[in-house]
Amino acid sequence: MSDALNRLATWVAPLLVALSPERRRAAMVQVATYMRRSNSQRIAAQLNPDGTPYEPRKPRLRKKKGSIRRKMFEKLRTAKHLRKQATANSATISIGGRSARIARVHQYGLRDKVDWRRPNSLEVQYARRELLGFTSADEGAITDILLHHFTAGR
Repeated sequence: MSDALNRLATWVAPLLVALSPERRRAAMVQVATYMRRSNSQRIAAQLNPDGTPYEPRKPRLRKKKGSIRRKMFEKLRTAKHLRKQATANSATISIGGRSARIARVHQYGLRDKVDWRRPNSLEVQYARRELLGFTSADEGAITDILLHHFTAGR
C-alpha cells in the first residue's frame, strides 16, 4: 500500500505545484470524497484493501433470543464517523471520536477488552480487519481526478 502511495506522490507532486492553491484544494476535496466513498463501500462489502474478506466474527457463547445480527462496522462507515479533511497540500480520511478506539483495534489487530467500560472485562485478541486503506483501483481513480483538475486549469 505505501509503495503505491509513494509512487503516486512522486508522480503527482510536480503537477500539483503548477496549480493554484484554490485548484489544489478543490482537487484534494474531490480525492478525499472519493476515498471516503471507496472505503465505505469496501467496509460494507467486508473486504480488506487487498481484496481478501474480513475474518468472520467469533461465535458467541450464548445468543440473546430475538437479537438481530448486523454486519461489522455498519455505523463506522457512515459520513458521521468516517471524516474527510482536505487542504491545498493534503487529503485525509479518518475515523474520529469514540469510534476511533474500535477502528484502531481492528485496523491493527490489537488486544482489547470486550467491554472497555468495565475494569474486569475479558481481554481478547482481535483479528486484523483493515478499515482504511488504499487499493490499486483507488490509485487509478485518484490519478484520473488529479489529471482532470490539471487539464481543466490549462
